[in-house]
Amino acid sequence: MAAEVDYESVLCVKPDISVYRIPPRASNRGYRASDWKLDQPDWTGRMRVTSKGKVAYVKLEDKVSGELFAQAPVDQFPGLAVETVTDSSRYFVLRIQDGNGRSAFIGIGFSDRGDAFDFNVTLQDHFKWVKQESDFSKEPQGQDNQPKLDLGFKEGQTIKLNIGNIKKRDGPCKPRGNAGSGGISLLPPPPGGKVIAPPAPVVTSVPVANHVTPPPLQPGKNTSASPDILLDLDSPAPEAKPTAASLDIWGDFNTASSNLPSPAPNSSWVQF
Repeated sequence: MAAEVDYESVLCVKPDISVYRIPPRASNRGYRASDWKLDQPDWTGRMRVTSKGKVAYVKLEDKVSGELFAQAPVDQFPGLAVETVTDSSRYFVLRIQDGNGRSAFIGIGFSDRGDAFDFNVTLQDHFKWVKQESDFSKEPQGQDNQPKLDLGFKEGQTIKLNIGNIKKRDGPCKPRGNAGSGGISLLPPPPGGKVIAPPAPVVTSVPVANHVTPPPLQPGKNTSASPDILLDLDSPAPEAKPTAASLDIWGDFNTASSNLPSPAPNSSWVQF
């Protein structure tokens, strides 16, 4: 199995950096940039911060040729490889190493405070990532160590749902037909109290194809021998001639009055 190869990646580049020779540390209180000759740097160039695996490298290079002047391997921050001074945020102390394993301490400084801030944040982000990778590798693979959420209801636990205000629809209900009678339910009358009558049925006359018209009567023939039923129904009945008795409707009254006794002379009755 081939060994895993770590590739070098560039984390930060600053075009202007100053290098100072610093005196030995006088006490444990830390380094002070005011003890250096800040107006007379011993070397100037550019700084490039790279990473290879878990180790970061602070490389001091020539601005024109890119030749390496010195580098400081950083395996921990903050630590002995990179230290801050006590009296300024633009100056740091680096522990540089050569190929033979020899080391020395030098001072570096940025002319811009923003460049010093970027350098500090770059190292912090790198080692934060290293810590996360280390914690992830310690976790057993294929197992979920995160606590599982129990979303089930406990015994006797209830919840209350607030559905909101439900408005009831106003208006008459739609009539329902009587299921037992089997009749058809009618819609309620329209508003306003006016009832519209249903339209009258349209009667169409259909000609009867099988109707037979009787033949006309021949003149001079006796119709009594072969009476036509249709003609008898259409002809009116003969009128009865009035008799003499029916014309004189008052005759009976006159006859009856002659049989009555004559009234008394002093009677109030008047004979017609």
